[in-house]
Amino acid sequence: VIATAASAQSIYNWQGPYVGANVGAQWGTVSNNPTRPSGVMGGAQGGFNWQTGQFVVGAETDLQFSSANDVFSPWKFSNPWSGTLRGRAGVAFNSILLYGTIGLAYGGLQAQSTTTGVSETRTSFGWALGTGAEIGLTRNWSAKAEYLYVDLSGRNYSLTGTTHSLATSLLRL
Repeated sequence: VIATAASAQSIYNWQGPYVGANVGAQWGTVSNNPTRPSGVMGGAQGGFNWQTGQFVVGAETDLQFSSANDVFSPWKFSNPWSGTLRGRAGVAFNSILLYGTIGLAYGGLQAQSTTTGVSETRTSFGWALGTGAEIGLTRNWSAKAEYLYVDLSGRNYSLTGTTHSLATSLLRL
């Protein structure tokens, strides 16, 4: 079979820089406390892809803001923001890209006393692992669904007198 110029132009190209916005849901657990913060989240991401044949590799970063919180008296825990810096690799089936992703995660975990209102916020680092599917809508527009598991390491909180970490799941579009 001989490929024509018209059929060669119809192959979707994933290579190059990109920026975008996302919205989704977050749910997780706080160590050494029964709270399970959950809520709506949203943010922005950007990255760069390289493509060789049907294989796509790239790097992506994102920053999210979240309403995820939970109260177990006398404590309220929330995760107001987080971000990642990840590599991603996948296989393109023309305008559909299936990929996996792994990398660094960082974010804030806030503990607040529900009786006094005093709060303490710590920034933690950890890792992120996920998978996703992206579809090319036009030459310069795509849409994706992505799941990430984020594990932020434990930090000591003077307010509670113990160490707390956050393990959370993100599902975003």
